[in-house]
Amino acid sequence: MKRSLSILALAAAAACAPALAQAQDGIIRAVASGPAESPPNGSPGSSVATFDIEGSIMTADVPFRDLLSGTTMAHIHCCTTAAFTGVAPIAIPFTDFPLGVTSGSYSASFDLSDATIYDPAFLAAFGGTPASAGAALIEAIASNEAYLNIHTSQYPAGEIRGFLVAAPIPEPATWGMLGMGLAGLGMMARRRRA
Repeated sequence: MKRSLSILALAAAAACAPALAQAQDGIIRAVASGPAESPPNGSPGSSVATFDIEGSIMTADVPFRDLLSGTTMAHIHCCTTAAFTGVAPIAIPFTDFPLGVTSGSYSASFDLSDATIYDPAFLAAFGGTPASAGAALIEAIASNEAYLNIHTSQYPAGEIRGFLVAAPIPEPATWGMLGMGLAGLGMMARRRRA
């Protein structure tokens, strides 16, 4: 009986695994700060940015606050040679990012199949086509080798940065499905004992 419960538990976990993965498919976060810069700095500035990738569309929501001086530019850099460390060239410039401010927010959608969203040097370095550049960016995000960087007049090389990382928190509906599956396993175990 214990063996059949183990098999059922494994089957339930396997059935829930795709739902857990699918629930967060495409949701990426970047927690940016001064100490995460290269080299690190003491800026109190911060951002918890969200990137949602659905098909070829990447939607960015980048709130930021407490920067020490006005913004001069912002973009996604790619691809470092190791996860969570190093520097990389610009991959996607945020051309309409708010400038000269210390707090604010930025929202935009990027079509990864459109060559004009990429920095020309990044596009050329990764095959010269939006398909190859987009694939390189997605692979770098999955490998934690791409980062958000916000530059200011006080820190022209970057005041805050944060690596893009898949969001680890499943949605409530996913937890509900997992709970129902485990409750069902418990009920089956009770029936077999009786």
